[in-house]
Amino acid sequence: MAKKIYFITGGARSGKSSYAEQLANSLGGRHAYVATAQALDAEMAERIENHKKDRGDSWETFEEPLEAAELIAKLQGDYQVMLFDCLTLWLSNVLARTDEDANVMKQIHELVDRVRNVEMTSIIVSNEVGLGIVPDNPLARRFRDVAGILNQRMAQAADEVYIMAAGIPVKIK
Repeated sequence: MAKKIYFITGGARSGKSSYAEQLANSLGGRHAYVATAQALDAEMAERIENHKKDRGDSWETFEEPLEAAELIAKLQGDYQVMLFDCLTLWLSNVLARTDEDANVMKQIHELVDRVRNVEMTSIIVSNEVGLGIVPDNPLARRFRDVAGILNQRMAQAADEVYIMAAGIPVKIK
């Protein structure tokens, strides 16, 4: 199987993760699921457990809210397909720990480079946050702006890009 990068974006509950899992399952090989969500409350813990059950035993799940580039490097060689879900949660975690834009941009660069250079097929899921109104506070505007940059960089690195609308994948690259 030739290495490829798929980037899947869209709004909340648009079907991104389901489509990404279907795509991964169609590719065969060993599957690694990189989850960036953190179980900070009971509802989120239940969601994470339900997602694990839904994926089944053919997936190995790795929970990594911050050091994603390092984890991806370690997965190389053992897995043929890596599903990363999701970029915007990872970015939220990064932004919560630093106010320094240079550090955030460095981490974005490292993650995109790692995905570009790793020897396995990567399926990257992200939220498209720039389609709504202008956020009403500086923190939300910063998140929207940096998420837009991150999505653009990952889309540029990707071989194929899909945007999800009402559960339907639309290929845009």
